[in-house]
Amino acid sequence: LDGRATPVGPNADAPPSVPPAPPPPGRRVIACLDVRSNEAGDLVVTKGDQYDVKESGTVRNLGKPVSLAERYYQEGADEVTFLNITAFREIVLADQPMLDVLRSSAEKVFVPLTVGGGIRAYVDKDGKSYSSVEVADAYFRAGADKVSIGSDAVDAARVYFARDRKLDGSTSIECISKKYGRQAVVISIDPRRVYVADRADTTHACVEMGGPGGSPLGPNGERFAWYCCTLKGGREDSDIDVVQLAEAMEAMGAGEILLNCINRDGQGNGYELELVRQVKAACSMPVIASSGAGKPEHFADALRPASENGGGADAALAAGIFHRHEVPIEDVKRYLDEEAKIPVRR
Repeated sequence: LDGRATPVGPNADAPPSVPPAPPPPGRRVIACLDVRSNEAGDLVVTKGDQYDVKESGTVRNLGKPVSLAERYYQEGADEVTFLNITAFREIVLADQPMLDVLRSSAEKVFVPLTVGGGIRAYVDKDGKSYSSVEVADAYFRAGADKVSIGSDAVDAARVYFARDRKLDGSTSIECISKKYGRQAVVISIDPRRVYVADRADTTHACVEMGGPGGSPLGPNGERFAWYCCTLKGGREDSDIDVVQLAEAMEAMGAGEILLNCINRDGQGNGYELELVRQVKAACSMPVIASSGAGKPEHFADALRPASENGGGADAALAAGIFHRHEVPIEDVKRYLDEEAKIPVRR
């Protein structure tokens, strides 16, 4: 009588069917370009061996940034990340070549672009002050979708814990997140292992080393290690570990973690799975595994759930194997999809 149809038939009294669960999100494969000036002053893509980008005293030159970015987009990269690895020594807003790289890439590359290096407040040679938001503004206007913050994040975490986990809204992470949204702020972490014989030997969160297929024991047989967050491209250690940094950055409004590992960089022997699992367990932010990829199986190891002895990462990033044509991006995604049964973006 109210105008609604009355169910009839043998299933009239059956409960309504439950819609199927949505498929798991596709994992991302990200190409990374470490960009710096060579001896001639030109911006080139380079690649380090445990963060050393020079060979026989000369910066390794693996190609031009815009050309490589376009190539990776055509090959199926889900995102492209530019890391300006000398920006901590430069006046960022005067770094016109890097801004030009972004502008040119944005005209040809239609996947998210992340840029890192020098996202911080600074004072120029004339005494004029610039905020971290003004620096980020320049990158976003040039075509970036996200900015990656490294050393400044470690400094902010030190202050966060010194103030007993109280926020005041002044950090670059908080300011940029407030203006552009959490999803626009990536935290790039450059940790290295610090071995200890026993967990009780340090106040930092440790992982156990030496498991089957895992990271090696320490030089004196140490079974445990914590991960020290470094600054200035690995040149300076801090007293902050990766668990502390992840906690502080999530509280400040960061949206994602780019998790490198100095010990694995350029080695081609796989990602640091103990590190990835530890950071994933410490926060709810997406984690991008980086450093160490040498073959498609390594991507699967990083992206497989921790319950299946994987890293549990949300995305995997690589550089050298793509630059040197060792493994095409499409082969990595095909392996993940067809062999490892890990969903990827298409």
